Amino acid sequence: MLRRYRDRVLGAAEPALARAGTINPYRHAAYELLNRLAWDLRPEAMRSRRALRAMRGRYAGRAVIVCNGPSLVRSKLGLLHGVYSFGLNKINLLFERSPFRPSCIVAVNPLVLEQNDAFFNATRIPLFLDSGALGVVRPRRGVIFLHSSDQRKFARDVSISVHQGATVTFVAMQLAFHLGFRELALIGCDHSFGTRGPAGKIVEGGQRDSDHFDPRYFAGQRWELPNLADSEAAYAMADELFRAAGGAIVNCTEGGALELFPRMELAAFVGGGAAG
Repeated sequence: MLRRYRDRVLGAAEPALARAGTINPYRHAAYELLNRLAWDLRPEAMRSRRALRAMRGRYAGRAVIVCNGPSLVRSKLGLLHGVYSFGLNKINLLFERSPFRPSCIVAVNPLVLEQNDAFFNATRIPLFLDSGALGVVRPRRGVIFLHSSDQRKFARDVSISVHQGATVTFVAMQLAFHLGFRELALIGCDHSFGTRGPAGKIVEGGQRDSDHFDPRYFAGQRWELPNLADSEAAYAMADELFRAAGGAIVNCTEGGALELFPRMELAAFVGGGAAG
């Protein structure tokens, strides 16, 4: 499943032209149905769905999504002691120089899943991974697989499917809501990249990666250029849902270019200050 997606979309010279040029609701519905059935027929689908249902509403209060922008190295991660945190993608590259460990790690991009498979197969940190990782990451206790759908919605219940919204951060937002958190902060979410090119295009990383918190992040490896417009549209959905539920998402990033969410100091957020 992971390889088919990689070859069909990530392997395209122009990702925007990799999809059908017509809007065909029958084709889309058939694809969604077959894609979902293919996942439901696997034993791991039932196990992951049961686990997700059991976790719904388990927590309350505040959580932090730890994004992977360069500014993350300036964040005061010591403030997160005792705070539920979502690490993303290759957050493990931070572990060599920081005692910080996230409460869980979320990853959905097929290139990241393949490149970081050794860590994902060895760690005891709970993982939420795209269902396409099955076959790359071994199923075991603490590993939950998420089914992704093309429906542009914010999933308040992620036990069926999530929408990726062009960024793993949006998946983490849906997970946070599902788990019961209603006040959410972002750190390391720079929302700005020096590498230029069409959204979704696969490029080869140089000797050093200056777009993430660690120069090794995508150094010499293929990665998918971000779609910042689609990410912002997804963030707007998340902002609306959290506000409607009486909560808020705030941006505690040190600098960065994301201004959709209210800014707040991380110390104030974890200390219980008013969010939003």
